[in-house]
Amino acid sequence: MNAPRPPRCTLSLPIFIPGLLFILGLLAVCSLAPEAAARFFGSGQSWIAEHFSWFYVLVVGMFLILLLVLAFSSYGNIRLGPDDARPEFSFTSWLAMLFAAGMGIGLMYFGVGEPMTHFVSPPQATPLTPVAAREAMVTTFFHWGFHAWAIYAIVGLVLAYFGFRYNLPLTIRSGLYPIFKEKIHGPLGHAVDVFALVGTIFGIATTLGYGVLQLSAGITRLTGMDTSGELFRFGLIGVVIALAGLSAVTGLDKGVKRLSELNLFLAIVLLLFVLVAGPTQYLLGALSENIGNYVSSLSQLTFRTFTYSETRQAGWFGNWTLLYWAWWISWSPFVGLFIARISRGRTLREFILGVLFVPTAFNLLWMTVFGNAAIWASQQAGGQTLIDSVGNIDTLLFNFFDLLPGADITSALAVILISVFFVTSADSGAFVIDNIATQGKEGSPIWQRLFWALLLGVTAGTLMSTGGLAALQSMTLIAALPFAFIMVLLCLGLVRGLIADKEHSARRLSPATDFWNGKQWRTRMDHLLSPSTEADARRFLRETALPALTALCREFEARGLTSRVEQDADQCHLLVPQEGRRDFCYGVRIEARPAPAFNPLEATHNHDPEARIFEPITFFADGRAGYDIQYLTRDELSADVLRQYERYLVLSQDQGQDLLSGAPEHTPPETGA
Repeated sequence: MNAPRPPRCTLSLPIFIPGLLFILGLLAVCSLAPEAAARFFGSGQSWIAEHFSWFYVLVVGMFLILLLVLAFSSYGNIRLGPDDARPEFSFTSWLAMLFAAGMGIGLMYFGVGEPMTHFVSPPQATPLTPVAAREAMVTTFFHWGFHAWAIYAIVGLVLAYFGFRYNLPLTIRSGLYPIFKEKIHGPLGHAVDVFALVGTIFGIATTLGYGVLQLSAGITRLTGMDTSGELFRFGLIGVVIALAGLSAVTGLDKGVKRLSELNLFLAIVLLLFVLVAGPTQYLLGALSENIGNYVSSLSQLTFRTFTYSETRQAGWFGNWTLLYWAWWISWSPFVGLFIARISRGRTLREFILGVLFVPTAFNLLWMTVFGNAAIWASQQAGGQTLIDSVGNIDTLLFNFFDLLPGADITSALAVILISVFFVTSADSGAFVIDNIATQGKEGSPIWQRLFWALLLGVTAGTLMSTGGLAALQSMTLIAALPFAFIMVLLCLGLVRGLIADKEHSARRLSPATDFWNGKQWRTRMDHLLSPSTEADARRFLRETALPALTALCREFEARGLTSRVEQDADQCHLLVPQEGRRDFCYGVRIEARPAPAFNPLEATHNHDPEARIFEPITFFADGRAGYDIQYLTRDELSADVLRQYERYLVLSQDQGQDLLSGAPEHTPPETGA
């Protein structure tokens, strides 16, 4: 029997068409009026830096705080999936994959570039001083540490939680379900995915831009070729996109996976080489001090906006910290989907701590080895060339290698690493973008992945021709802003979902159900399927509760115990006075509560905010929480009263409970709510 043919198209048109039109319209403007586009990008970046820098700072700090609170609270025990779900991968394998997620073009591009740039031109310290070196490393750690992975972790956690726990699609809109319910399947959900689509495209395009510039510099270093022309760089983008397309067409995913694993191995080899060939003792000491400085400065760095600083420092803030936060936000659907897919069955605590600490640890190690080694080398003989080339970050890595043994080999290895990262970023990026554009549908045809890979290449190339890397960075900052607002809503949805989840899991059967038996099962079913109205609750009070309490009162009186039954429109109670002790009271009152606005098991119905549920709830003299008894028969309710009376007698005779049992009665039981 032939296997079913894959569908010709799985794209969701309400996401695909607006997203594509926006991208193509922007690229058309860039092509037809590049100077005007460049001015627009620059002014847009300045406007966001001026008006929304505080927002980026606050929300990124909030992401980190929220994750830590969840990890160390009781919510941390909740699993990403059913309670009996277990992880697909061993803990070691999972950590290894998180470790791999921390690698990419960015580390190759900024490993030397960022520390050296801050060392030569620090935001606050005197340039080229030990204080500048310390500030450079702390700042680099800040940009590549916990905050970056908090952004990824939020999106990954939302995708994994609602995908595996609530069985919703692995899409961004699913995280808004607790807030908007069924509206996520309409225009609102489509808009969310469009913003995610556009932001992801520009974020990945920016990364490809970094890769092109550094790869061009590496080829120049190895071959002496002039690679500064736009035609050559367009050719590089074309080759990368072609290789990514080849992977999609021929099904070389496993091959690319193995190549990526080899790439990770080579990256570690390169890291160890620099550690050994460079000032090893200095680097190990710097690692310890960098971590200490970073942790001690974390709270200050988290909320720093340079409000009280010079304009120069404020401009630095917009070009570095804000740009990084926007870059991470635009990449968050990409990395978030990856870590979500490999994390089913993990607890929230395992997920959060693993995602925050494992990749961060590797990033900090990488930045210390390359960054501190470069700062050290710049202070040695011949290091002035490294300082002089700070204005051209593309070449910094290779200029640094020239100061170490085996420069040709390490430069060639770096070019190989960048190339593979380049290809895998384009291939994986096309897959994630297709996942967003199809609302998580599986079985997409190959041409869709090819299309998105091509669009990534065209976007990167067009923006680079318009304004170079600055245009890519500006568009990333602009495109990430609406998605940052969406991430705030995702946090609210996550919290609301977790609260509902916790309440659902903690809910126990009412004590009244202890008396249930098979004789009344049809009546029980009717009650369960039809939430009680006010008329139902009053009928129960009149026909079941009051007669049962009255009959018990007569039996108590027949046995020499003083008792009485009191009632009004909304409640009735049996009272057995006791000298020197708190009176025994068993009461039933009608309580009204709103129909639940959100329930983890509800998936199809819109909520009526005016709906009310009326229930007969017990109350007692000692203030204990009551419970719903609407399902009980008259005899079962009588048995429940006697059970509570037995408890009352036992506690009254317990000297250890004398303080509470002997407490005087202050007021009679409250009447109905």
